[in-house]
Amino acid sequence: MSVADVDLDSETTIQYEKEYVLHTWSRQKAYKPFIISKAEGSYIWDDKGKKYLDFMSQLTNVNAGHQHPKILKAIKDQTDKLCYVYPGASNDKRARLAKMLAEISPGDVNKSFLVTGGGVANENALKIARAYTGKQKIISRFRSYHGATYGSSSISGDPRRRATEPGVPGSTRVWDPFCYRCFFKMKFPECDIYCAEAIREVIENEGPETVAAIIVEPITGSNCRIVPPDGYMQRLRKICNDYEMLLIFDEIMTGFGRTGEWFAACKWDVVPDIMTLSKAINSGCLPLGAVMVRDKIAAYYQNNILYAGLTQFGNPVACASAIAAINVYREEKMVENSKMLGKYLLERLENIKGKHPSVGDVRGMGLFSAIELVKNKITREPLIPWTVKYYENKHPITGQLLGKLKELGLITYMRWNVLLICPPLCITKDELSWGLDQIDAALKIVDDYTANIG
Repeated sequence: MSVADVDLDSETTIQYEKEYVLHTWSRQKAYKPFIISKAEGSYIWDDKGKKYLDFMSQLTNVNAGHQHPKILKAIKDQTDKLCYVYPGASNDKRARLAKMLAEISPGDVNKSFLVTGGGVANENALKIARAYTGKQKIISRFRSYHGATYGSSSISGDPRRRATEPGVPGSTRVWDPFCYRCFFKMKFPECDIYCAEAIREVIENEGPETVAAIIVEPITGSNCRIVPPDGYMQRLRKICNDYEMLLIFDEIMTGFGRTGEWFAACKWDVVPDIMTLSKAINSGCLPLGAVMVRDKIAAYYQNNILYAGLTQFGNPVACASAIAAINVYREEKMVENSKMLGKYLLERLENIKGKHPSVGDVRGMGLFSAIELVKNKITREPLIPWTVKYYENKHPITGQLLGKLKELGLITYMRWNVLLICPPLCITKDELSWGLDQIDAALKIVDDYTANIG
């Protein structure tokens, strides 16, 4: 009998995973199997039947919650009707999704190029920015992550980019609006947002005639969850206008209600020239992403060829799932729930910060928050340095903390010294409160560790 004809038990699943699968971002011998057997709402279950509250929305993409029946029905209905058309053919689901995206996007960001994921979205955003401006260089930030494709990795600041260097030429980086760890040793608001103004000097040094765009995550995703101070985004918009550059917002993590707004751009009332989307566009159900552009860029391509394409451009089933997800976010008021519970979340995190000597800072917006762990609150020395060395050689305290949370029935993840909190937008206040109680209890492990090394 072929392996395709039988369900695998847990032992065989693990065996095949180890023998035949190359696992992401890891040494293969370090792979530790964790089988998820089912999921529903804000919860997942392992193969032993243990239930966990999902405080990470898997990879900040299952915004509508697991196995939402309306999204599943849309997928099933579309597979019965039409699974695929070639890119040159039209289909009603692609057309409808593009119209819906235009309805919820900021300003005149109205036209979409549909892709298969976030890295691919950013890759094509760079291509569009360079073609439209006739310039080549891209500015990004040091704490950024824009994807694992060759181009998107090249512009990322994340230390993992080193594996693909020298990478695609033409990228340069600037410091982040990281008020807790200001690289310029200044304080907001007395600094007059110097981290933004300093970008002007970088542009002048690179040559304004060479810089096509700056790409930013409005709120940094997995690399420290940096929330910029008010005025920063508006300053970026002005800088781009002054130098005739494009402003690209990577809203792959922040989109579709995650921050309590449809898109983080709406929080600061700033309209980007290009906006990239993926992850929660369809609550993580199928590979899908989008590059959205303002009307002026769309007009350029009326008479200029868009040199971009994918075999799965606007796949009907993927688009059907996105249509259903957007409707779910609207009908079940998940964006509003994110905004409301986000305020409660930050209040609880401030309380946790006050109780634990290992918690240096807490920050976030909507259901998109983080706890930064430190060795010493006064010096702010990070528990784990933000370097590729400490990414490749995991610190034991990270495993202990995540292991304790898992034991308590909570699943989330860490990057370096930052514990990330991003549950599905359907989560209730009681569920959120319970999850925070588990974090509060588990942090004693880190408190004891910092006390011993102090």
